[in-house]
Amino acid sequence: MSPDLWVPAVTTIVIVAIVCGSLYSLLKMYMRRGSGTAVPQAGLKEIHDGLGQLQQAVDAIAIEVERLSEGQRFTTKLLAEREREVAQIPPAIREG
Repeated sequence: MSPDLWVPAVTTIVIVAIVCGSLYSLLKMYMRRGSGTAVPQAGLKEIHDGLGQLQQAVDAIAIEVERLSEGQRFTTKLLAEREREVAQIPPAIREG
């Protein structure tokens, strides 16, 4: 059998195996979902507090990223203006 024929067949078999394995895992998780135990209230409070802290951290990171992007825009603007000014200087003056 030439490689031109078995490569697509092997690829197809691998893709089918991955899809079937994923479906099996999802089905297994779905079946176990109903038999799960309830989370105690203390655990829910810890989760809620942790999510609050995570939200504050994400907000702080977003503010810092915005500051960085403002600085980048400012620097880019300055460099573009500098390039325009240099381009306006006649070549004879720039070289001498």
